[in-house]
Amino acid sequence: MNRSRMAVALTDLLFTPGLELHEAADRHFAPDHRQRTDGAWDDRDGFLEHIAHLRTVVAEGSIEVHDELCDGTLYADRHTVHITKNDGSTVRMEVYLFGELAPDGRFRRIEEITLMLEGSEADRRTGSAR
Repeated sequence: MNRSRMAVALTDLLFTPGLELHEAADRHFAPDHRQRTDGAWDDRDGFLEHIAHLRTVVAEGSIEVHDELCDGTLYADRHTVHITKNDGSTVRMEVYLFGELAPDGRFRRIEEITLMLEGSEADRRTGSAR
């Protein structure tokens, strides 16, 4: 099975401006994708609305993977997202992620908790901002 990895998925979604949003999402997320971030659930459309918003705010960034584990259809990682916003300010968030992959290797379900490491008080909701 060809498995999606979160660092690659986030790079395609947020840090590859020439890649159309739905094309990037289709590479890594199943049609029935659901995601819970800091306790709030979104379906795929809600998730894409969140990413579309971030694309208007984020100038550039990177993902630093600290731990990653895949066992069959189960996936987990701990990563830090480094973001430079269009206004020049920076945000750094550590993310603890647990997920399930669809049979084709794309993410079907993600549950994550975010921890703000750097940024303003307004940046605390970056993981679910719209």
